[in-house]
Amino acid sequence: MLEEVERWLADRSWSAADRPLDQLLDLKRAAGTTVSVVLPALDEEATVGAIVEVIRRELIEGLPVPLVDELVVIDSGSADRTSEVAAKAGARVVHRDEILPRIPALPGKGEVLWRSLLVTTGDIVCFVDADLRDFSASFVSGIVGPLLTDPGVQFVKAMYDRPLGAEFDGPAPGRTPGQGGRVTELVARPLLNLHWPQLAGFVQPLGGEYAVRRSLLERLPFPVGYGVELGLLVDALHTVGLDALAQVDVGVRLHRHQDGQALGRMAAAIYRTAQVRLSRGHLVRPELTQFERGPEGFVPRTYAVDTEERPPMLGVQEYGRRHVA
Repeated sequence: MLEEVERWLADRSWSAADRPLDQLLDLKRAAGTTVSVVLPALDEEATVGAIVEVIRRELIEGLPVPLVDELVVIDSGSADRTSEVAAKAGARVVHRDEILPRIPALPGKGEVLWRSLLVTTGDIVCFVDADLRDFSASFVSGIVGPLLTDPGVQFVKAMYDRPLGAEFDGPAPGRTPGQGGRVTELVARPLLNLHWPQLAGFVQPLGGEYAVRRSLLERLPFPVGYGVELGLLVDALHTVGLDALAQVDVGVRLHRHQDGQALGRMAAAIYRTAQVRLSRGHLVRPELTQFERGPEGFVPRTYAVDTEERPPMLGVQEYGRRHVA
């Protein structure tokens, strides 16, 4: 590990408990900083409501000043009751296709995160995945904290244990500690260590919980699919430098685990995102072929790998007009 990264780990890695909520509220009120929380959601009726309820109860209601000013769920085309459940729990729900309708939406998480900048106003934007179980408010307060207490910090990732197994209803002893980040360990971490060794200190580089100053987010391109977390992290490093990045330990993350083939598609998109950043040249649109067993043997299924990226939001006319208004 680079000496620079060892120093960064000592200086820019914290615990959520390092910044008590009352301290954050005092600083937020004094500075007048606003915070938006965005939950990208697709068929998450089983979990999104509980997450919204915790954020409202512990970070919005009954406080001398709310830590969270906006709580928005972006529904990217759910076939279940995600929107209804989220709205009933107290979130503002916006459908992906209603945002920037002149540009047809592409499928993918990164597309939703990019569009969310047009329907939020916070100085700090905090992204939280909508499939988390046993959600703790520290997932938000922990990663927002450094942005309220240190003006030099611009991008904060959550770090946590990710147990694998027993899903959500089984006992804790049935879970395997530290085995939930399979794409991280097999794809993202090797890529970062080999090509961007300054980022080798991030415990969960692909984690979906991170808080960023809007002034940085609006300058970054967004890969539309699974590569968004790696893309934003790499581009933030090149834009603001390592010392502006940080991470906070928020405990344990429980969520729905995807099957091996879905992980393969995720890995291909992440590799492609890294490849684009390494080359920045023209590449053939890639595909990934996987195999599923059918009645007569293995059947190939070919999927396009996410390659599209949205430009920095500062270049979008509608975003600029909103700020002028």
